[in-house]
Order: sequence, then C-alpha cells, then structure tokens
Amino acid sequence: MHHKSIYIASAKPHAGSLVIAIGFMEMLKGRYERVAFFRPILQDQSGKDEDIEFMLQHFELDMQYEACCGFTVSEYIEAYSKDREDKLHEALIRKVKKLHKSYDFVVIEGASRDIFGGIFDFDINLEIAKNLDTVFISVLNAKGKSSNKIVNEIQISSEMIAQEGCIHLATFVNRCNENIIEHVKTRLTSIHIEEQIYILPEVKELNTPTLDQVTKTLKAKMLLGRQEQLQHLVHGNKIAAMGVENYLKHIKTGDIIIVPGDRIDIILVTLLSHFAKNHSNISGIILSGGIKLSEPIMALLKDFPEVVIPLFSVNFDSYETAIALNQISATITAHSPRKISLAKGLFNASVDKIKLRERFQSSNNKTLTPLMFQYRLFEQAENKRQKIVLPESNDERILRATEILLHRDMVDIILLGNPKTIENNCRRMDIDICKAEIVDPSDQALQERFSQKFYTLRKEKGLTLKVARDAMTHISYFATMMVYEGLADGMVSGATHTTADTVRPALQIIKTKSDISIVSSIFFMCLDTKVLVYGDCAVNMDPTAEELAQIAVSSADTAKQFGIEPKVAMLSYSTGTSGTGPEVEKVRKATKLAQIMRPNILIEGPMQYDAAIDAKVAKKKLPESDVAGQATVFIFPDLNTGNNTYKAVQRSTGALAIGPVLQGLRLPVNDLSRGCLVDDIVNTVAITAIQAQAEE
Repeated sequence: MHHKSIYIASAKPHAGSLVIAIGFMEMLKGRYERVAFFRPILQDQSGKDEDIEFMLQHFELDMQYEACCGFTVSEYIEAYSKDREDKLHEALIRKVKKLHKSYDFVVIEGASRDIFGGIFDFDINLEIAKNLDTVFISVLNAKGKSSNKIVNEIQISSEMIAQEGCIHLATFVNRCNENIIEHVKTRLTSIHIEEQIYILPEVKELNTPTLDQVTKTLKAKMLLGRQEQLQHLVHGNKIAAMGVENYLKHIKTGDIIIVPGDRIDIILVTLLSHFAKNHSNISGIILSGGIKLSEPIMALLKDFPEVVIPLFSVNFDSYETAIALNQISATITAHSPRKISLAKGLFNASVDKIKLRERFQSSNNKTLTPLMFQYRLFEQAENKRQKIVLPESNDERILRATEILLHRDMVDIILLGNPKTIENNCRRMDIDICKAEIVDPSDQALQERFSQKFYTLRKEKGLTLKVARDAMTHISYFATMMVYEGLADGMVSGATHTTADTVRPALQIIKTKSDISIVSSIFFMCLDTKVLVYGDCAVNMDPTAEELAQIAVSSADTAKQFGIEPKVAMLSYSTGTSGTGPEVEKVRKATKLAQIMRPNILIEGPMQYDAAIDAKVAKKKLPESDVAGQATVFIFPDLNTGNNTYKAVQRSTGALAIGPVLQGLRLPVNDLSRGCLVDDIVNTVAITAIQAQAEE
C-alpha cells in the first residue's frame, strides 16, 4: 500500500473519533519522524478547533494551526449551493498534497455528518476521502445500542463505504457496553466483511468533564484550590438548597455542589464529609449569585493544612449554573493527562497494531526522534507484559506515574507500602491505581522469608540472621528480594533514595551476569534526529581497562536490546595512534579486550568525540573506520568525563536524556534521580520492563 494518509470519521456525534485519532497519531509518531494532522471540515466557531489544538500541543507537531485547517461548514454549504463543490475539493487536495511534501504521514480527522443538519443525503467525509485518495477509518457510536443494531450499523457502514469507492481500512465500534462485546464479535464471524473491526468498550471517565472544563465554561473564579485539582472529574452536580442532614444524604463522590455564598453550614459540613471515612468526597464547590464568603470564613478555610476541596465563584444564580453545567460536553485537552493515558490505553488494548501496520507502506527511514524513541519504548514494553515493583509509594510522583502506566496497560505494577495510606493518598490526589498490586513491606511472613534467603546468600561473607532481618526492614532490600524471588520482574527506585540505596542491595542479592563483573550505566541521549548511547556516566568513577571493556560490551548489548545498531566508540583525548599516555593506553587496551569479548560488534578506539560523531572529522582522522563519524554508542574513560559530557550535551542542545539505565545485573533494577519528573519514572519503568523481557 502506497498511501501515506488515513481519514478518520464518524457518522454521528460523540462517537470518539478523537480517541481513535490519538491512537493512530501515537502509533505513527513511533514510525515516522514528521506526522501532520489535518481537518478538512471545521465547525463554524469564533475560537480555534479543539482537536487541532490538542494534536499540536500534545504531540508537539511541527505545524502552524492554519496548515491543519480546511474549510468551515458554511463555506462547504455555500460552495455546494453554487455548484462549486469541485473547486472546494481541489483546494483540499492541494492543501493535503502540500502536507505530503513536507511530512511523512498525514492523519486526517473528519467531522460528523450531523453538523450539516441533514442538508446532504450522502456522507461528506466519504466524498472528501475518495478525492484525497486516502484510506478510510469509520468510527461508530455504540452507546446504548443492542448487539443487533451495532452489527447492522457495521454492515450498512461497510456497504456505503464500498459503494463510494473508498479504501476501507477498518471500522472502530466505540463506547460499546462491555457485556455485549463478545456477542457482537460472535455475530460478526458469520458476516463477510473485508475491513478489520475493532470494538472499544465505554470508558465513563473519557466522557466525564473535568473541573477545568467546567470552570472555563462557567467563567468561574477560583477562590481556593490547587492547579492539579482542576483535572479532577465532575460526575454530577447538585444544588444545595436543603438542610444539612438531607444534603448529606443526597451528595455523591465526584459531585460539584452549587450553593449560595451565605450557606456557610453547607460549606463546613462538606469539609467534614471529606475527612470522614465513610462519606462522600465532592470534586468542588461553586458559590452562586456572586455572593462572597466573609473574611473570617475565608481565613478559616485557608487555615487548613491543604486545600482539599476547590472553591469557585460565579455570578449566575444556582439554577442558571446547574443548567449550564448540564450542557457541558466532555473533551480531551492537552492538559488532561489522565484522559490522554486512558485514551491511549483503550486504543492499545483494543487494536491489533501489527495488522494495521501491515496495511501501510514500510518505511526505511532511519531517523529516530525523541518522541519516536519513547513511543517505541512503550510499544516494546507492551509486547510481553512484565511486573515492576516501585518501593517508594509515599512519593506523589510515583503514584501519578503508576496511574499513567496502568491506564496505558503497559506493565503490571506492585507498590510497596501500607494499603490504607496509599489508598488515602490516591483518593486525596483523585487518581486511580485500582489495578496495582499493593504489598505491605511490614508483612511478617514475607520479611522472615526474605531474611532467611538473604542470610543464606550472604552468611559466608559474615552476615548474621539478625542483620539480615534488619536489612529487610529497609524498603530497598525488601523490593530487591521480591525481584530475586520472582515476585516481580524488575525494580525502579531512587525518587526518594540515593543511588547507593538502590544499587547496594542489587549487588548483594541479584549480583552481576556470569560474563560481567561490573554494574554500569548508560543514558539514552535523544537528539533531534537520532538516539545515542552514553556509558558510563553515573556509576563507575575510574574504571580499569578490564572494567571499561565490560562497560563497552554491556552498553553495546543494551543498545541492541533497544533497537539501536551498536557502533561503539571508545573515547579518549587522542584518536588512533596519534597520542600516548596512561589514559590513552587504558582505552587502547580496553578496546582490544572488548573486541575479543564481542567480535561480532563494531568497536573501535581510542578516538576523540569529534571523530566519533562528525563524518567530516572522521574522514580526516580515521578514514578507514567503520565506526568513526557514525558511532551510536560512546564509552567515556571515566565518570568525570562522562557525567560532564552528558550534561553539557543535554543542556546545550536541549536533548532528552533518559537514564541512568543500569546494566550488568542478572535481573533488572534501575535508579531514578531524586529530582525526576513523572515522565522520567514512566520511561524508566518501560525500560526496566524491556530489560526484564530480555532476561526471560
């Protein structure tokens, strides 16, 4: 197939075509360097199109907004009424062809045909897709429909697309009741339909507005609250016009409460309800009618240790506010990380991406951008599900990363900690980690089992059972023993602990691989168009020639494991035979040893960084080299050089540095920086899962 674009469209509103577009965009961004987004038909509105804004921001598309836009509904209707429809389609073709010249692939999202108000008796999207010579993806809304009706709609849609002469790639049946999915699939087996059918279940959260959407629609002013609370979901709304006792019976978790500013009793009892064990937690309070709280009450609310319930003010009265709330439709924005991870996880869990990829033209593009590398990490992690233990559940970043990982359905997660404490923290943060396994490290049976095993492993080195038991009270030792005992496939730690806290238990319990005697690290340096491997920039201060050789082969193996062809440059201040000195000789000896250890991998040295990275310099200094000028793995002679170089490249070029990734251990354990971000944790867990796949 030579098509380099897809057209995604639904016949009815609220079918979730954006969810499908997000899934395809992520899949394609992992394969192509430059992907464009285009909407041929836009609603008549004063502001910018929300779907275009989302794609540009979230996927960091290298496009201007105007390049993503076709024509408005009014322009299309006017062209049709004046028999100028062909001119409009010609203009659309020119716009898309222009995108094809600058981009590797174009994702096109159509608009629901309902926006034309029944003016046309044919599907505008099919007409446009046919003229653009693109493959077509149909999206059906299955919400509230029986299995028979869903199957009938699939058949009708398939026949309509075939009659129009479009190339029908797949049909996505979205928002389907989970209880009837298998019945629909059974019915479809008896019907001959050529395109692929994917059925996605209804996910309530994707169709539930956030506080941010509610407050922006109402133009509400935030009086109290934190920015992260704006991502809390609003499941319903209640007008608090009754007494306190009846009010408590009617509110539910996730409600937003509309109340006049002079009902102090409602506000205070709502706070009490939040702190009570068996009462509802609302998502927010809206003070209606423009009535402000008195200064003493505001001072009282601000005196709480933290703002647990956000407080807003609007000028509408209570009933006007409630009517406006009921008209808000849920959307996915670039500032909705929870919904985005849910949407991606839903797509990945429901779609056979291998079959879809077979429909597209294979690409020999060797460019690898940071986004492409990250997406490939996630896809690789999903291939064979692993279980990763995260011991630092007391850290908010760990819990937020856990939610993303579980929503994306990438790995299984074990959290260590007191279950009640973790549940309360998640409840306070409004995050969902119900699919995570929680293990209490104070479990006496596990502690004793691990202590006995640790004692057996280390008694010859003088370890006593008492010291072994004491070690298992430390979270890092407990988590490492879980990996050793096969209760987890890998561990990620370091958000609140030092590197030594993470590495020491791993060295004592898991130990190094049979042919490797040293644990080392690499960073994936994601530049604009390629990903390089830097080792060792985090662990070994001044390795010997023998240790440097082992770092080199470990780094080459790691690069290969993550889809990077290893061409290893052993770095020094001298290239080839031009210089002498103890440090150069160390690198020269390490190069020879590494070549013996891995004769099938290109390893050369010593060479300077410029000769390793720059083809022009390499042509002068090492013209016969197969590594110089095209190295992918860079081995630094010591920690001082490596650590400073990776930070210099990171800060001066804006490169994304993923790591450190530990290597050389028999089972995967990885260290985080104590200043890590949620995205860093997600990336490190994905890397750990891939390492665990290799160890299996």
